[in-house]
Amino acid sequence: MSIATTMIIRLEIRKSVATFGDVASRLAAVGGDIVAIDVIRAGKDVTTRDITVNVQDAANEEIITVLTDMPGIKVINISDRTFLAHIGGKIEITPKMPIKNREDLSLVYTPGVARVCMAIAEDPGRAYSLTMKRNTVAVVTDGTAVLGLGDIGPEAAMPVMEGKAMLFKQLADIDAFPLCLGTKDPEEIIRVVKAVTAGLGGINLEDISSPRCFEIEQRLSAELDIPVFHDDQHGTAVVALAGLLNALKVVGKRLEDCRIVVVGIGAAGVSICRLLLAAGARRVYAVDRAGILHKGQTYDNAEWSWLAEATNPEGLTGGLTEAMQGADVFIGVSSGGILSVDHLKSMAEDNIVFAMANPTPEIEPELAESYARVVATGRSDYPNQINNVLCFPGIFRGALDCRAKVVNLEMKLAAAQAIASVVHPDELNEQYIIPSIFNEKVVEGVREAVIRAAIATGMARRLPPDISE
Repeated sequence: MSIATTMIIRLEIRKSVATFGDVASRLAAVGGDIVAIDVIRAGKDVTTRDITVNVQDAANEEIITVLTDMPGIKVINISDRTFLAHIGGKIEITPKMPIKNREDLSLVYTPGVARVCMAIAEDPGRAYSLTMKRNTVAVVTDGTAVLGLGDIGPEAAMPVMEGKAMLFKQLADIDAFPLCLGTKDPEEIIRVVKAVTAGLGGINLEDISSPRCFEIEQRLSAELDIPVFHDDQHGTAVVALAGLLNALKVVGKRLEDCRIVVVGIGAAGVSICRLLLAAGARRVYAVDRAGILHKGQTYDNAEWSWLAEATNPEGLTGGLTEAMQGADVFIGVSSGGILSVDHLKSMAEDNIVFAMANPTPEIEPELAESYARVVATGRSDYPNQINNVLCFPGIFRGALDCRAKVVNLEMKLAAAQAIASVVHPDELNEQYIIPSIFNEKVVEGVREAVIRAAIATGMARRLPPDISE
């Protein structure tokens, strides 16, 4: 399913060859719905018009081709609502106070700023109170695993990172900015990030390909004293666990009793398996192209080797078909269309299917609904969206407010429980196991849960005034 967008097309129509009616007919034939017409110039021989057209994204190229091929029609310019929203970027830096006169200038810059600089030089910890450090996160990427687009490079990754920064600000009032790096070398990425952290309160790693992302996050977490969080791994895992906790309440099953199949053992899949095990799951089966991970098999990926030892207690071999036999839960972070109705029929009764591949789920929800009790996806156009946005704003808000050194396992588990608890028991049902990203209680609840977990595990360096010990 594609999303609707609005295109604005500027055309020159040569009256002796074509009419506006010809244009309207052609656009309608390929799914374009004209909603506005503006005459820019009306000459004797040529008319220039701006035509606003509602269209599905999938039909954009077809519309352009149809108009370009029409005799008497010259396409001058095409833009759409999405591109217009990105012109000049989506974020900016604004001062907190205006500089109107010489006195203002002396306060925020020279000479007054010198006293503040020396105060920080004498006590570097004061950077948290006297600079933007305490509320600033860098969204770091190398552009190697951007959404479903793959390795498109750091420049092409910028629109995604800007969008992430917008979400940080709007949902949690955190100042975030993109740091898109022109290197794929893990050592270089680690070196650069470490070198710029003097002015940062946290690091959000984003869209870095597996398995490099594991080493980068682990090294930075160990070598820095500010929270480092790879959202593609842990954000996905936290929200998936939150949704699963509620889905299990709906079907009346316990996590520790369930047979859980996780398919797609990349960054997200590894983290989901680890968090499930930490939450109390005992029967987790990790499945990738190599089949079911199991003891005795040698894997080049160190994370796979760990999972092979920690999961699959029976030593089951085979692939997806074998793993799905009698499964209570399917969690997919792999690719579209890999799951069949036959797979669902082989699952246990009252089963749960999280088909989270984007943009095409592992199985279409319409097919899965007849064979699964609870269905969730990663998409916003179906119920039960498993979306990282439910996680990272609250986690970072909490980590920054208590000046946590890391985001540890206990903080992630606490975040998952907090997200799940936003859905009131009276509201909980097959179509509503996870709250909306616009539910204001989510960030607030996750923040408090993360702070309390950080305090309990000795990771907090500050007690926020609104949190009691």
